Amino acid sequence: MGFKVCFLVFLGCLLLVPEITMAQDTKHASIIIEGASRITETDENFVCATLDWWPHDKCNYNNCPWGYSSVINMDLSHPLLAKAVQAFRPLRIRIGGSLQDQVIYDVGKLETPCRPFGKTSSGLFGFSKGCLHMKRWDELNSFLTATGAVVTFGLNALHGRHKLRGNAWGGAWNHINTRDFINYTVSKGYAIDSWEFGNELSGSGVGASVSAELYGKDLIVLRDVINKVYKDSRLIKPSLIAPGGFYEQQWYTKLLQISGPGVVDIVTHHIYNLGSGNDPQLVKKIMDPSYLSKVAETFRDVNRTIQEHGPWASPWVGESGGAYNSGGRHVSDTFIDSFWYLDQLGMSSRHNTKVYCRQTLVGGFYGLLEKGTFVPNPDYYSALLWHRLMGKGVLAVHTDGPPQLRVYAHCSKGREGVTMLLINLSNQTDFTVSVSNGVNVVLTTETTKKKSLLDTLKKPFSWIGRKASDGYLNREEYHLTPENGELRSKTMVLNGKPLRPTETGDIPSLEPVIRGVNSPVYVLPLSMAFIVLPNFDAPACS
Repeated sequence: MGFKVCFLVFLGCLLLVPEITMAQDTKHASIIIEGASRITETDENFVCATLDWWPHDKCNYNNCPWGYSSVINMDLSHPLLAKAVQAFRPLRIRIGGSLQDQVIYDVGKLETPCRPFGKTSSGLFGFSKGCLHMKRWDELNSFLTATGAVVTFGLNALHGRHKLRGNAWGGAWNHINTRDFINYTVSKGYAIDSWEFGNELSGSGVGASVSAELYGKDLIVLRDVINKVYKDSRLIKPSLIAPGGFYEQQWYTKLLQISGPGVVDIVTHHIYNLGSGNDPQLVKKIMDPSYLSKVAETFRDVNRTIQEHGPWASPWVGESGGAYNSGGRHVSDTFIDSFWYLDQLGMSSRHNTKVYCRQTLVGGFYGLLEKGTFVPNPDYYSALLWHRLMGKGVLAVHTDGPPQLRVYAHCSKGREGVTMLLINLSNQTDFTVSVSNGVNVVLTTETTKKKSLLDTLKKPFSWIGRKASDGYLNREEYHLTPENGELRSKTMVLNGKPLRPTETGDIPSLEPVIRGVNSPVYVLPLSMAFIVLPNFDAPACS
């Protein structure tokens, strides 16, 4: 193929919002994908979702959006829940959240009765300590094993400590209950990919904080516990993750210095860059490219701190729901949230993030699945398409297009070639985009100048499925739009087809549009599209 292979990609934009029916102007942009080398790699299972501990009476802003969706009370027997997880083959799941540092495990000799969380003004976040019964842990593992999930479990890092002043907690961490819990888990043969220590206790903390000195020393103790418990086990020894909090440079640096090499394998940080769930500016923030780009500084700083002070560890986003306090009602669970979510996946992977955990799989307004029914929200399909299409290899992308055109490129997953993610935040502009490897542009925009915008928009959905035996003659396109053009729709549309569970309760198939490899690509306005380019010349993806 050589470096003469390139693709002309046209993005014809027809506005979806009711008050404007046609784009106001057309702009041209060039995209260069550097396929000679990877700038970094993600984990094979980059997409991750969380299961939280919140009881049904957890409320924010006069809304109580959790229902029975937590680790302790979710209906694990619901067939749609299992099918939604199985569709990823596998999905990485992180069990953790605000109440994890108040959870004791009903195993060994407990000092207190094993009781559920209850509302109390004296407890962290307004709740008392809670307990995980081993019967429930058995049920969870039965579900996780059956669905093939890759499991991260967040451990209690406050057990045995006491409150000092403000958010600060001190005293020695009591590791006995944690050790007994890990022992029980190993004795049952439950496969845990990684153990995470504490939730949002770093720096000034959220509700509670622990100094980096204490935290680092505790990690050494926990590493010793893991090493000893797994020493004679046939199970693969899990990774150790910390601190699961918000990034503060000095605190994170000291944590790595205190714990030292060979202790922490993965450094996690949390991101809620859209602000509070009741912020009236949520939609404006999501659609503002300059606002979305601000968080790139955090990704860079976390990676730099790890490279300088703990190069043995890898960065993860351990929790991110966009808007905190259960997410934004009629925002986090609708189509418009995927502009933020897919942009986060693309941006974080570009900055060496290995795993990105979405808050939540179920629960709050930011659940990938609706509580109770487990019907997928739009972001579920965004996550599933990313997981299936975007491979580990992250490629550098350069464009002269405006900020409203967001472009990310990875090696395709499980096949040769490159997959692009295109996000168009503009509500008034058509983009005509040429894509090349930086050497030659074989096709020019002259090939379609005589066609009207409406004519070109008729062709992307002309047929769906595979029609040619030689995949290299074709490319796949996955166009994501909201139902009826409503950006806050709860239904995502793929290539013109609304995505809903089938009559038999299965996740719908995600079929691409198949087009000739050198034909134009048209992506509707205020939409997102994955474009699979099977014969793009990218040595880094061979």
